[in-house]
Amino acid sequence: MKILTAAEMREVDRRTIEAGIPGIVLMESAAQRVVEFLAEKFAPLSAQRIVVLCGKGNNGGDGMAVARQIHTRFPAAQLRVALLAEPEELKGDAAANYRMLRACGCEVHRAIPAESRNATLVIDALLGTGVSGPAAGRMLEGIREINGGFPLATVVAVDIPSGMPSDSGEPVGELASADYTITFTAPKLGQALPPNCDHVGKLIVAAIGSPAALYAQARLELLEPAMFRQLLAPRPPSGHKGTFGHALIVAGSRGKTGAAAMCGLGALRAGAGLVTVASEESALEAIGAHAPELMTEPLEQIDRIADSMTVIAMGPGLGPQIQLVRGSIRRFLQPMVLDADALVDGLHGEGRVRVLTPHPGEMARISGKTIADIQRDRLSAAREFATERGVTLVLKGQRTVIAFADGRAWINPTGTPAMGTGGSGDVLTGMITGLLAQFPRQPDEAVAAAVYLHGLAGEIGARALSDKSLIATDILKYLPEAIKECAAD
Repeated sequence: MKILTAAEMREVDRRTIEAGIPGIVLMESAAQRVVEFLAEKFAPLSAQRIVVLCGKGNNGGDGMAVARQIHTRFPAAQLRVALLAEPEELKGDAAANYRMLRACGCEVHRAIPAESRNATLVIDALLGTGVSGPAAGRMLEGIREINGGFPLATVVAVDIPSGMPSDSGEPVGELASADYTITFTAPKLGQALPPNCDHVGKLIVAAIGSPAALYAQARLELLEPAMFRQLLAPRPPSGHKGTFGHALIVAGSRGKTGAAAMCGLGALRAGAGLVTVASEESALEAIGAHAPELMTEPLEQIDRIADSMTVIAMGPGLGPQIQLVRGSIRRFLQPMVLDADALVDGLHGEGRVRVLTPHPGEMARISGKTIADIQRDRLSAAREFATERGVTLVLKGQRTVIAFADGRAWINPTGTPAMGTGGSGDVLTGMITGLLAQFPRQPDEAVAAAVYLHGLAGEIGARALSDKSLIATDILKYLPEAIKECAAD
């Protein structure tokens, strides 16, 4: 699902209007999508106590069109509309919708009516994607009212929560917090990145008439199951363990056998036909004890066995043992997944599939930046590194970023703080490896599927076990449920 900046969205709107769909028709379509959502989610809508808060721009015009449709289609609804601006400030399509709203007999208040404090629904249409600085004046007052003035209400934002910058995950001032956001045409960058994404609630993307061809070339996307669902299709009846790839996991050492085992189990649970774990001799028995399905080999044998492998993962729990295999990172031709101790300086893709999975601390180490620099603009940091080094970079954390060597980037919406526990990253490395073993010719989709399913399995597990009780192996436990959900989505 494409993600657009404010400038890209304005260009899409301009070209849509230029192609023959008037702006007021787009506004009416936007309002219709919002009302359709309200009618379905909060049925019967006629029984709701609704407040629509409007500003002076096009977002306010959307809100007044929403109010008019509610007024005319659900006349029993207790509806209050507050325009927190002077009517004379309205222009263009917003002014036209104000006139239409008044013409159909709906009262428009100049302040929030006292009797509306018991509202069950608040429609936020104060500020849209054109905000360029912190909200002030009546808009700031309105945002504060949305956040605290309606204790019984569910908040639904029109296009974007008021006060949220469209192009950044960082707030520039106070912003509204929504339970649902209905955005139009495509998600906006600020809705996809933390911490602003925490104020969006559930994001619903609604088509209003702009042709998809107008934004097909956008280089940023929000991950969704449709992007990798074909990888989850039923296997052919003739499939066997040799059909689905052989993954080599180079991981683990004395005291860190769990990292190797979790990585290997992640590959198996993601569907790899065979998994061999190579580690130091003293660790092999403990690794094999974790799961009889894992084969083991001494670390010194990887050069001998590597040629028969479909994909190689390296790093989790290796510690000082990385020095024995460091040269292999450049020597092997197969797709490789590099994590933890295998994330060494000077890594380059050199035209091969190389997937790096750092957390922010590891990213700072291999990029020469500080953790603060990385976290300040995770998207740019990931893109810059991936394009310079010719690799696929999976920058872990809230809203994990997958950046590709050609400049594309995908943002993952799944995951939960419950996954902030030791071993979660080892499981992810294994899952990426397992999917690459099955689909070495579709590496982008394989990485996307692993990242999305990893986060979704964590969410499912956290709902069942609580945020505090989830452990890394629980992600594997709930992975089958996540796969079923995405395959049927």
